[in-house]
Amino acid sequence: MESHAASTNKTAIVVASFGTTYPSAVNALLAIVQDIQTAYPHTPVQMAFTSNIIRKKWHSRATDADYRKAHPQVPESFYHIKNILGTLADLQDQGYKTIVVQPTHLTHGEEFLDLTAHIEGLRSIKTTREHWQPFNKIALGRPLMGSWGPTSPYTDDLARLARAVAEDVEATQQANAALVYMGHGNAHLSTGLYYEFELLMNQHYPQIKTILGLVEGHPNLDEVLTKLQQANSKKVLLKPLMIVAGDHAANDMAGTEEDSWKTLLQVAGFRVSPVLQGLGDNAAVRRMFIDHLQDAATEAGIELR
Repeated sequence: MESHAASTNKTAIVVASFGTTYPSAVNALLAIVQDIQTAYPHTPVQMAFTSNIIRKKWHSRATDADYRKAHPQVPESFYHIKNILGTLADLQDQGYKTIVVQPTHLTHGEEFLDLTAHIEGLRSIKTTREHWQPFNKIALGRPLMGSWGPTSPYTDDLARLARAVAEDVEATQQANAALVYMGHGNAHLSTGLYYEFELLMNQHYPQIKTILGLVEGHPNLDEVLTKLQQANSKKVLLKPLMIVAGDHAANDMAGTEEDSWKTLLQVAGFRVSPVLQGLGDNAAVRRMFIDHLQDAATEAGIELR
């Protein structure tokens, strides 16, 4: 019989994703969870969505029998997906008091900062008696493109990400095209990391031209167009630099509307081949998340099995 101490000192992993409303993009998130579960078969893995809008969308679909029948690839858990606080509360209620949270965010930006604030808030709780603490330890892994600090230089993560997307470079070279990535970015925090990644890609792969633009912030589409006009190729391989190929990829990037990147690049005289494939579909990228997760666990003294 399990002792009381053992039943309230279990370890779990939470994968914290922005989320997606696109059923076609679900598999990229499930692949991340599956790879982590395979790496740690004796530690349960839960997923949380940090976007309020996306969670509400899935909740509204829970009672739509026709939708559920039409999308059998969507797991039941998505229809009841919770935010990070709700997910952690459920785990704590089940006796999991040691948690490693691994975000699928790309950068140390708005979403990651908000997630960090939630985790730090929970860590700050000090009860009168230590054994009533809601959690023993909560570790937080770093984003895909790294975090600031001396323990894990973000430049190492950028270099590893550049190696992970080698197949994109090969496909671009075969097409005799330029490689354009569309990231999300934001309008009020530095997006200089994307400039740095673009520079690194061109240093690693001088055989093609890599250009990176963002939906929000800089570098924007105007900067992308300027760099493309200076390049030799009139062909463009267009891919999302996002974990999933969801709404932004399907509409802002590859849509048929007059303001989509595909349309605007075509108007500018380029032949555009969009690829609706997120970074979560890349096994080498998923391996990076596992290693970030393990780094966080090791630093916190948490054993994952």
